[in-house]
Amino acid sequence: MIKKLLIPAIILVALTTVLYFSHVLPGLATARAGSDEASNDPGTDRYIENYAFGLGEKLEFDIGYGFINAGHATLEVTELIEYKDRPCYLVTSTANSNRFFSSFYRVEDKVESIIDAAGIFSWYFEKNLREGSYRGNKSYSFDQAGHRVFYENDTLEVAHFVQDALSCLYFARTQNLEIGKSIFIDNFTDGKHYPLEVKVVGKETVKVEAGKFDCIVVEPLLLSAGVFKHEGRLKVWLTDDRLKLPVLMKSRVLVGSITAELTDYQLGEVLEF
Repeated sequence: MIKKLLIPAIILVALTTVLYFSHVLPGLATARAGSDEASNDPGTDRYIENYAFGLGEKLEFDIGYGFINAGHATLEVTELIEYKDRPCYLVTSTANSNRFFSSFYRVEDKVESIIDAAGIFSWYFEKNLREGSYRGNKSYSFDQAGHRVFYENDTLEVAHFVQDALSCLYFARTQNLEIGKSIFIDNFTDGKHYPLEVKVVGKETVKVEAGKFDCIVVEPLLLSAGVFKHEGRLKVWLTDDRLKLPVLMKSRVLVGSITAELTDYQLGEVLEF
């Protein structure tokens, strides 16, 4: 029972922090975050002001169930690359079970996203999961100008400036988060297009291993059937500053809760485009 609860928690952060802002996302850009650009259909010519993250940023998390430590996860902006003739960030997330849990159920997951550095939207997503005897690999690319995603053998229509499971977190960090208001993000994950509302519910000061932080508390709420629906099962604490670092995540389960706690971080170089 514990194994079934803990392993998804490790994956949750890896597919971010989330896949919070993730494992279940998106669909409504018009009249939402980034809606002005979408309504004018500018192809890929969008610019999002970004003072939140940059090249070299690395976030490290411990994953726990109650007082039990289950594993470790990272989120890292590893490279600045050229993709589709545009500057892009390569973002990598890893999740690994610790020695104790690896003795009966080893987890070694890696997820990558190529995020447009100027427009903060996804171009490519890939995940490679190694969980016990399970092996799962998926990848898909986006035609942002044509509003399409190439997924397995299908070509599917998606919203303008659609995000993937990792890029949505980084996009949300660039947005103005006001208490009592929500932002809306379009996202495509594993063949599905989910509407995600990110509700800003309040402010709290929290202490984690990486330090003490004044935070904005957000809840991702699905606007259609999915893992979280409108039940608010996942809360994310983001630093109340320009960085909006995710420092704590809690997901309620049938018995107790699963947490992801920031243990260490390295800030990146914010670049201008």
